[in-house]
Amino acid sequence: MELNIALLKGDGIGVEIIDSAVAVLEKTASKFGHKFNFTPYLIGGAAIDAVGVPLPQETIDGCLASDSVLLGAVGGYKWDDLPVDKRPEKALLGIRSALGLYTNLRPAKLYPALRAASPLKDEIVGSGFDLLIVRELTGGIYFGERGYREGKYGSEAYDTEAYSVTEIERIGIAAFEAAMKRSKRLCSVDKANVLETSRLWRSTMHTLAEKYPEVEYRDMFVDNAAMQLVRDPKQFDVIVTSNMFGDILSDEASQITGSIGMLASASLGASKRGMYEPIHGSAPDIAGQNKANPIAAILSGAMMLRYSLDLPEEADCIESAVDKVLNAGCRTADLMGTDTGTPLTCTEMTERILEAL
Repeated sequence: MELNIALLKGDGIGVEIIDSAVAVLEKTASKFGHKFNFTPYLIGGAAIDAVGVPLPQETIDGCLASDSVLLGAVGGYKWDDLPVDKRPEKALLGIRSALGLYTNLRPAKLYPALRAASPLKDEIVGSGFDLLIVRELTGGIYFGERGYREGKYGSEAYDTEAYSVTEIERIGIAAFEAAMKRSKRLCSVDKANVLETSRLWRSTMHTLAEKYPEVEYRDMFVDNAAMQLVRDPKQFDVIVTSNMFGDILSDEASQITGSIGMLASASLGASKRGMYEPIHGSAPDIAGQNKANPIAAILSGAMMLRYSLDLPEEADCIESAVDKVLNAGCRTADLMGTDTGTPLTCTEMTERILEAL
């Protein structure tokens, strides 16, 4: 099988970790008799420096012409003083919208080998946990009307959240379908005691729940959900929520797994093409130092094989290789916890995973 994959390395450690993911994908392709054609495109600060905008049209066109997209990270101190609409992060919203990616899947798994790295007590995490956050990606307050105006107390800023039934239904269906493939438990997170958008969210989800009688469904306020994630994460299987709530809860979930450097994500829409990225950001403080943990990017590549390219056996192979190196005690700096040994570099961790393949 020959497939075309767009690479958006971006900024900071994005370059290093995507190189690692590509090395693992190339070895996997060779092992299974496939050919992956990787084409790099500019995005974020790198695009600003090269062509003056964070998301060139060439990048959009290249991604649309590809079978899938692998993204590193965007942003950094260098571009912090730019106007909001010119900053690297603007490219993320733009590429998601251009590709019609309204569903974000963020697994949060605590590997038994990394129990010591989790900030939670042993009696809470037990043998580990494995949950999935389904986040709405192209609506809500991040895409609403915003600006400045004169208010009751003088000059004020405002951001507007709006959700349609259609937007809620399509993310809800994605969440119910994901739950059907797991343990058939779904928790919808909102703030229906305060927000009108959340009340519409809740009523729409209740209507959808009637079509999935096999799924054990419940609602939870977002403040309670944030507390429950650290109190008893094992109670959750699939969580579905809005754009902003999902952004916050998925970062919390990543931290209780031991390191944000372990968490992959998939952004999907109506077509098979998706965009896959680690959730940890560009980490400019360690960029270029070979200290980054490549596992989240490598696992993002595995998710791409599974969800967009219909290659589940190949995805299993990569995930098993990651399990093997973690069980062998291999650790990058972010995974060291209380260990006193020497952490592996980004390159060394990649080499261990390649060997395990």
